[in-house]
Amino acid sequence: MPTESSLDIRAAASPEIGKRPGEKLKVAYIMSRFPKLTETFVLFEMLAVERQGVQIELYPLLREKTDVMHPEARAYVERAHFQPFISWPILRSQIHFLLRKPRAYLSTLWTLLRANWGSMRFFTGVLGIFPKTIHFAYLMREDGVEHVHAHFASHPAAAAFIIQRMTGIPYSFTGHGSDLNRDQHMLCEKVAEASFVVPISNFFKEMIVGRCGEQYRDKVIVIHCGVNTQIFQPGQLEEREPATDGFAIFCVGTLHEVKGQTYLIEACRLLHERGVEFMCHFVGGGPDLADLREQVERAGLNELVQFHGRRTHKEVAELLQGASVLVSPSVPTKDGRREGIPVVLMEAMASGLPVVATAISGIPELVDDQHNGFLTAPGDAPAIADALEALYDDPGLGQRFAHAGREKVVEEFDLDKNAFILSRHFSEEH
Repeated sequence: MPTESSLDIRAAASPEIGKRPGEKLKVAYIMSRFPKLTETFVLFEMLAVERQGVQIELYPLLREKTDVMHPEARAYVERAHFQPFISWPILRSQIHFLLRKPRAYLSTLWTLLRANWGSMRFFTGVLGIFPKTIHFAYLMREDGVEHVHAHFASHPAAAAFIIQRMTGIPYSFTGHGSDLNRDQHMLCEKVAEASFVVPISNFFKEMIVGRCGEQYRDKVIVIHCGVNTQIFQPGQLEEREPATDGFAIFCVGTLHEVKGQTYLIEACRLLHERGVEFMCHFVGGGPDLADLREQVERAGLNELVQFHGRRTHKEVAELLQGASVLVSPSVPTKDGRREGIPVVLMEAMASGLPVVATAISGIPELVDDQHNGFLTAPGDAPAIADALEALYDDPGLGQRFAHAGREKVVEEFDLDKNAFILSRHFSEEH
């Protein structure tokens, strides 16, 4: 197993990735929205890829309106190629390609409409992004972009598909979770024309291959999302004794059905009935805040559950230092949403915390049940309560999970290590 120091050496020794004499490989990143607080994995992947000697150009489909932003995102916001849905430059780009590449322009538009027919969200979405993406294609060609990488298999991958059709610039895309589960319209067309495809787990690799065909297996390359194991580090890994006011349960993520916070609140109600002393902390904002607060009040847990709102990457790292356990009670939803491998699990395990998570998607590829954490069935609040009570009763168990979890993240989910692998694939296309 590589040591932490060997990972540092490898990252420091790799700035030549993608370089040719006197210049850097130029890669355009496309995502749906930027800067999106909850998509830290995209932001920090870009930073890590740039540490490998690759020049990143940012082409978001939409500018996210937010009052909380990671400090690291500010420089990208300043240089990002934000565009409206329509403008005179965008219209000029349509005319440019219609005059010079009419067949490619019209056949690409037809493929988008045909492949997304039957999905209102994708059909209207590609119509909306098509003009600005044509403009992106013009700008990227003029700017010397050599590869396009999209995050999410939905609209960003469709944009990369358009750009490749119009300019010949090769593309790849990362598929995370709900973008692969919720709607698979046009997925196979995107896979067929991509240089390579990056699912974040073996679970999703098999889903893509099963849906699109064995002929694509070799181009579907699993590269896990990663975390900076130098920022997310454990404090002292001595046994964690419950504090006089209970131990600190943390749950970090958007307050949304797919995150399963309602089941953690029910587990907290059960723990309270059992006499377990605890404080439960929810970090994040989202559409379910009011419903979750109401559930807490009905359960009589107002003094034991706190909502902290949205926090930056640095603030989350600091909060985890005061946690006893991280719970990620993800569940599949009726509309097809499903998490991949929540990055906060990696952050918590890198920070030396035991974790309780759900045995779905790629999560078992990170959390090994009863070795570096507990896995429960989706929506099983009593099982979550049992796991938390076991950790409360046996601090030594949490310590063993913490050591094993940190080891797992350093070995397979280190940000710089996985950015090194991704950057190698970018450079191999040229």
